[in-house]
Amino acid sequence: MTEASALTKRILVLNPGSTSTKLAVFEGDRCVYEGVVEHTELELGRFERVWDQYEYRKEAILEFLADHGVSLHSLTAVVGRGGLFRPTVSGTYRVNAEMVADARSEVQGPHVANLGAVLAYGIAWDHGLEAFIVDPPCVDEMDPVARYSGIPEMERTSLAHALNIKATARTAAAELGKSVRDVNLIVAHLGGGITLCALRNGRMVDVTNGLSAGPFTPDRAGTLPTVDLVKMCFSGKHSEAEIMRKLVGGGGLTAYLGTNNAIDALERARSGDIAAEAVLDAMIYQTAKEIGAMAVVLGDDLDAIVLTGGIAKSETIVGRIADTVGFLGRVIVLPGEDELRALALGCLRVLEGEEEAKTYPETVDDRICR
Repeated sequence: MTEASALTKRILVLNPGSTSTKLAVFEGDRCVYEGVVEHTELELGRFERVWDQYEYRKEAILEFLADHGVSLHSLTAVVGRGGLFRPTVSGTYRVNAEMVADARSEVQGPHVANLGAVLAYGIAWDHGLEAFIVDPPCVDEMDPVARYSGIPEMERTSLAHALNIKATARTAAAELGKSVRDVNLIVAHLGGGITLCALRNGRMVDVTNGLSAGPFTPDRAGTLPTVDLVKMCFSGKHSEAEIMRKLVGGGGLTAYLGTNNAIDALERARSGDIAAEAVLDAMIYQTAKEIGAMAVVLGDDLDAIVLTGGIAKSETIVGRIADTVGFLGRVIVLPGEDELRALALGCLRVLEGEEEAKTYPETVDDRICR
């Protein structure tokens, strides 16, 4: 790989997934290398906790980069996917010791994304570089009124696909000929998890929590009848781990149809599978209904509804959602989720002085309802 010029910001991007780590090298806003480090279940099975995978993944990444001729000596910075840290406002953050400690303690739960910041920090430290994350899932900019749950001991919180939601919002705003700070959007991220967000002038003022609310998804249960859920929990038939698996990982399409692939379910429906057709109808119905709820949040100021994520690649599914919610306003379809690019561009905005890097943790002043 050729060396970048001294003026070009050269960024290593890391995005750890459950059984792989996606990585890329960007020179400015141009991707010059992209690859995937595969991790077998046998290798990962040696580790009791996600955190314990850090050293193994780091060495695997460094070995992969060396084998593919990717030099770390000319890098400017390393940026990793953000994790389930403490609630914070959106933006690009320098990774610090407090963030690493929260990743290790799993402050909002275990998730492989927690390793993104730590891997970036470790590799950057070894090479005298800066380390960043961008728009982690724990971005929480919700209005106070959106936080009330109905039980004082519980507060509604934001866990969403913030990285793709924010990046998609910028793209949609540009398509509308405006800055993201001058538009009001509903963004629906349609993937293994489905999260919907009302953005007012770029701020995520209301969100369906991707782990515990919103429509059911390919593998998550979404919002449930609470009384029935309590009865299930105390029935003596299920352990806590089994209940959690029903909620996240084993719910939605997986529970009903035995697949977490929406496109496979769609093909089954087209082939005459009545059950697959009914379940897909319900997922599309619930998604459209949640978009309607977010429209109430923004009212007459809604500029557009944006559909994004992997499922948005299906013209059939997004077409049906768009037909249902189109009366609310313009629908923009931006399929897929280019997380590596979103991470690189967030880092680049800081390196080129367009934004200031934030210091973790940084929260909205009125975040907690009392």
